[in-house]
Amino acid sequence: MGETLYSSSYQPDPKSALDVLAFVLTPIAAFATDPDEIEAVAEILGAAKTEAIERWQSLRDEDRRQ
Repeated sequence: MGETLYSSSYQPDPKSALDVLAFVLTPIAAFATDPDEIEAVAEILGAAKTEAIERWQSLRDEDRRQ
């Protein structure tokens, strides 16, 4: 059986490089297609993607210290 591509109950693991990378590389069009919403979504996603990367790095560094 292959990977689940969509599931409403899916919760990404902030410690998983694969989960974080998948989120960061997901294009804006996956979240919004309405031209009026794209700019707002891009701004929100930019901040969320930056936070996801920072959180992953922090958790990775924490695991390395233990």
